[in-house]
Amino acid sequence: QVQLVESGGGLVQTGGSLRLSCAASGRIVSISVMGWYRQAPGKQREAVAAVSSGGSTNYADSVKGRFTISRDNTKNTVYLQMNSLKPEDTAVYYCHARVAPPWYDDYWGQGTQVTVAS
Repeated sequence: QVQLVESGGGLVQTGGSLRLSCAASGRIVSISVMGWYRQAPGKQREAVAAVSSGGSTNYADSVKGRFTISRDNTKNTVYLQMNSLKPEDTAVYYCHARVAPPWYDDYWGQGTQVTVAS
């Protein structure tokens, strides 16, 4: 089994910064994609950013230029540096990883709350 443990959420003022971390542990041979999703109250979960094992990144348009995703493959850890935070970034942020073996399967963290005060 695989576990994803997130940390780094909290309360911040508009314009502030936070850094989220997510460490994967357990029976891991390979992780293809790692990323972050978020879900605000009353809204569907949406993709925020993702990074491949080779370092290619993708971002939602709403966070481009403000958020940076990175990954440490030696630690099976993904980070999300969030700058210039806005109240609309308020949500529960979930870590995601696609992990093998025996085949690639999707795993999720428990979620961490990010609240941006106006």
